[in-house]
Amino acid sequence: MTLTELRYIVTLAQEQHFGHAAERCHVSQPTLSVGVKKLEDELGVLIFERSKSAVRLTPVGESIVAQAQKVLEQAQGIRELAQAGKNQLTAPLKVGAIYTVGPYLFPHLIPQLHRVAPQMPLYIEENFTHLLRDKLRNGELDAVIVALPFNEADVLTLPLYDEPFQVLMPSDHPWTRKDTIDPALLNDKSLLLLGEGHCFRDQVLEACPTLGKGAEASRHTTVESSSLETIRHMVASGLGVSVLPLSAVHSHHYAPGVIEVRPMTAPAPFRTVAIAWRASFPRPKAIEILADSIRLCSVAKAPAATAKAAV
Repeated sequence: MTLTELRYIVTLAQEQHFGHAAERCHVSQPTLSVGVKKLEDELGVLIFERSKSAVRLTPVGESIVAQAQKVLEQAQGIRELAQAGKNQLTAPLKVGAIYTVGPYLFPHLIPQLHRVAPQMPLYIEENFTHLLRDKLRNGELDAVIVALPFNEADVLTLPLYDEPFQVLMPSDHPWTRKDTIDPALLNDKSLLLLGEGHCFRDQVLEACPTLGKGAEASRHTTVESSSLETIRHMVASGLGVSVLPLSAVHSHHYAPGVIEVRPMTAPAPFRTVAIAWRASFPRPKAIEILADSIRLCSVAKAPAATAKAAV
């Protein structure tokens, strides 16, 4: 078997289409088909189940492709080490982050990382947790920044910082007279939430257990949005209140006196932000530098609770 044949089966497993896989491998479809068949003949097993409408991995094929991915990663690691003179910090690093972390972390992280690893630029992607999980597993991303829990076979996780939730409201809202907001109060108010698929939405619903349950669900979650920034604009317009992670609270361009924020009453709900990477990833020093740089960012060093503040 060859690395080329291993690359063929990994790509075909991802694309589930011979033509698309051949395009990604920059070969003709017959060349890719012959390479896959040659490897199957050598191993004496079918890696793929073929039909006119689909290409699917067989059970043994799943194990073979998973191992092939690891072999390709190790081979790529050898190339990178040779090219960089064994310096793991001189090649781009592909980093993904969930939507509610990336926009608030990256403006602080990139300058910090550039100071300590100037020859390691970042390829950045923001996405939903389940899509970042798939791309990490397939090798399309080297590391992802997510909220715990995040459990995946052969993936290591390292908690980086805890981030409390805070309540955002219009400046004329009666809650501005309070020093803290009891999460139970949110059950009786119009709460603006992120849409389905965002893990932060699930964390907010967990912090306020009666939200989104039974016949009362529509009354409590009348408005949903695709981003925290859109939610902030709707809060500023007076449509309702919302809950934000602390790092997102002050990242805006509104003049003072338009919106205000209050911490939640202790014990305030929070999330733990972590970095995750494949155990087989051949550049552990790059992960170490990335994690250390995140910890040095202001969003990671925020206090667990803050006093009331106008924003």
